[in-house]
Amino acid sequence: MGIDASFRVDRGEFCLQADLTLPGAGVTTLFGRSGSGKTTLLRCLAGLERLPHGRLTVNGAVWQDADTFLPVHRRPIGYVFQEPSLFPHLNVRGNLLYGRRRTPAGDRRSDFAEVTRLLGLEELLERSPAALSGGQRQRVSIGRALLTDPHLLLMDEPLASLDAATKAEILPYFERLHGHLHIPIVYVTHALDEAARLADHMVLLEAGRVRAEGPLQDLLTRTDLPLARSEYASAVLELPVARHHPADHLTELDAGDAPLYLPRLDAAIGERVRVRIHARDVSLARELPTQVSLLNRLPGRVAAIDDDPTPSHALVRVEVAGQALLARITRRSCQELGLTPGVSIHAMVKGVALR
Repeated sequence: MGIDASFRVDRGEFCLQADLTLPGAGVTTLFGRSGSGKTTLLRCLAGLERLPHGRLTVNGAVWQDADTFLPVHRRPIGYVFQEPSLFPHLNVRGNLLYGRRRTPAGDRRSDFAEVTRLLGLEELLERSPAALSGGQRQRVSIGRALLTDPHLLLMDEPLASLDAATKAEILPYFERLHGHLHIPIVYVTHALDEAARLADHMVLLEAGRVRAEGPLQDLLTRTDLPLARSEYASAVLELPVARHHPADHLTELDAGDAPLYLPRLDAAIGERVRVRIHARDVSLARELPTQVSLLNRLPGRVAAIDDDPTPSHALVRVEVAGQALLARITRRSCQELGLTPGVSIHAMVKGVALR
């Protein structure tokens, strides 16, 4: 089960060619620069582009092939745009229930109270859209889409029009949905921080072509891709909470043979959390140093060493706790440490650098 898609779009000045097999649940992000084809691909999934040779199946249901084309109004999708476009004459409750009425009573699976709770809308139900902040309006838009009971949720840069503070306010709600929804979500963004925080799977688009596709952690740390070679190169580790240290305001994650400490999290023991670690914040040591302020000293193995766009630097991929980290260090350090693939190493990270 999953999403199987094949589309060709030729507009002369722009061509999209995409063949994809995506997971049937979780968040897949379509990532790339403006003009790479992200929104065009999303429109193809929605049925807004009627293509003669397109193919689309969603968890076993055929939406498009040589003999079938379900128009957009017959596809069980939810679509969230950059701008919420709420009905100004309806309050929040009315906007949410408008989405509910699109679904026949016998097909309704979502619970109104649960959706409003997950999105933090309980106290806003009687307000008009004009009385809401940008983040609140977008949450209502998402709730309206979910209450249509979609089999596929499409989100086209839903945070692009929001300022940094509002993004920070709304992202925890997105994370909450990620843990509760059991449908595939295709999320368009050109913001790497959003992708790193939300995505399970990533499709990297360049000039209308699929440059790479796969689990988020794999694509972030593939040194042949531009993500790892940018100044924002990073890795995402997903680890369980081991314990909290209230006196130190720290949370300890279980990273296998060593703990990983970061500023205190509001998370239950055993809960798996994501930690994004930038390559520039990782130091390497052949032997554990003493009398050093770095709490995080993760044992690992050098998996690969590659050239970096900066001539004086090297990009080192390190396997840690069954996952991958990137370290950007100088070539001189690489030589002095005698780093080669297979060498045992300790990856050291400042706790204050973790997010």
